Amino acid sequence: MVTLPPAVLEAIYRHAEEGHPEEVCGVILGPRGAPDEARRCENRQNALHAEDPAHFPRDARTAYNLGPKDLFFLDRSLRSDRPVQVIYHSHVDVGAYFSAEDVLAAAPDGEPLYPVDYLVVDARRDGAKGAKLFRWVEGGFRQIAAFSR
Repeated sequence: MVTLPPAVLEAIYRHAEEGHPEEVCGVILGPRGAPDEARRCENRQNALHAEDPAHFPRDARTAYNLGPKDLFFLDRSLRSDRPVQVIYHSHVDVGAYFSAEDVLAAAPDGEPLYPVDYLVVDARRDGAKGAKLFRWVEGGFRQIAAFSR
């Protein structure tokens, strides 16, 4: 069973609540095997949608896209003693599940872009209800943990 510290989960839930009705995103990092910090990231989806709605038909209410500074941080962290271990984002009013769009973004060519897990938060108008953690296992993303609030 994978565990995330309660303080880290609470920080992520607050982020999702503050961002509602749009998706939020971020990363969880820390010593290998012991993530201990949530770091908020920029969701660039609204800007991408405004610049090119044909290529980015969804806005931040139904999608997220990490900004370039955040991707640079993620990539650089993987070579450090405090690597990013989880990318998180919220789903607004639809529940915590790893959607087809999430799979395509995380593994566009059938293999994960980053060696990380993915946490999806169930963000509702009346607060974050919990989250589910997904990992690449045997050629696909599988739920490995669920957190209720």
